[in-house]
Amino acid sequence: MLAAGATTATAADKISIMVGGYEKQIYLPAKLAEALGYFKDEGLDVELLNEPAGVDAENEMLAGAVQGVVGFYDHSIDLQAKGKFVESVVQFSQAPGEVELVSSKHPEIKSPADFKGMSLGVTGLGSSTNFLTEYLAVKNGLKLGEFTSVPVGAGNTFIAAMQQDKIQAGMTTEPTISRLLKTGEAKVLVDMRTVEGTKAALGGTYPAASLYMQTEWVDAHKETVQKLANAFVKTLKFINTHSGAEIAEKMPKDYYVGDKEGYVKALDAGKAMFTADGVMPQGGPETVLAVLSAFKKELQGKQIDLSKTYTTEFVKNVK
Repeated sequence: MLAAGATTATAADKISIMVGGYEKQIYLPAKLAEALGYFKDEGLDVELLNEPAGVDAENEMLAGAVQGVVGFYDHSIDLQAKGKFVESVVQFSQAPGEVELVSSKHPEIKSPADFKGMSLGVTGLGSSTNFLTEYLAVKNGLKLGEFTSVPVGAGNTFIAAMQQDKIQAGMTTEPTISRLLKTGEAKVLVDMRTVEGTKAALGGTYPAASLYMQTEWVDAHKETVQKLANAFVKTLKFINTHSGAEIAEKMPKDYYVGDKEGYVKALDAGKAMFTADGVMPQGGPETVLAVLSAFKKELQGKQIDLSKTYTTEFVKNVK
C-alpha cells in the first residue's frame, strides 16, 4: 500500500477544483485566490474548471474527475441523505448572494405566492437556485407541481430567457442582477445578497458558497487540504480588508461584462456575505437543513448528522 500512497503524495499537489460559474461574484474567492498567487505560495498547482450549474460540478466530483467543488454548502446535506459523505472545508459565505428577480412584463407577481403557473429560472435542475426557489414557493403556500423550474444558467442565457418571456421570474447572482436592474427589465422580489435579507427570507444565516470535498478524500490528503484552506482564508481576509474597486482590479476584465462601475458597486454592496475566516457560521447548517426539509422528501424523517457536513479543522489551523 505504501508505494501507492507515495505516488499520490507527489501528485496530490496538482488539484482540480470545479467552480459553479467563476464569473459569479458569489464564487469570487476561487479566481481571486488564483490571481493573488495564494495557491502558488502554498506550493499548490490548482486548476479551476468552470461549470455553470453547481449540480453538474457535484457530479464531476463524485465521479472523481475533480477533487473539490466551489459551490453551495447545501449539497453536502442533500448528498448525505443519499448516503454520500461530502463536507464544506472552507465556508466562503453566510448568505446566498442570490436574488429572485421578476420580469418587468409581470407586475402581477408581487410575492412568491404568485408563482402559480409560472416558469421560474434556475441555473440547473437540482442546483441550489432550484432548492431556494422551491423553498420560497412552498413557504408561500404553493405545492411543488404548481410552477415550473426552467434551467437557464446565468449571465446572457438567463437574461435572454427573461427577455423572451421563457421565464417570468428567476434566481440569479451578481453581475447578472445589476445588468437586468440597470436596463429596467427586472425588479427585485426577494433579496438574499445580505445577511439581513437572507434572515428575512430563509429564517436565519444561510451558509452558501464554500469549498466542499469528499470526506474520504479530505481524510486521506490532510496536508493538501490544509494548504487549500490557507490560500482561501488569506483570500477571504483580502476581501474583508479591501474595497470593491481594489478587488475588481485583480479580476479578469471580462467579468465586468462591459460595466466595471456596476461590477464594483455590486461588490461593495455584497461583499459582507463573505466570512472573514472561512469558519461555518453558528446556526447556519440548521437553517439550511430546515430550508431543504421543507420541500425535499428525501430529507423528511431522515437523521442528518450536520457535524459531518462541514469541518472547521483546517480553517482554524490557518496561521
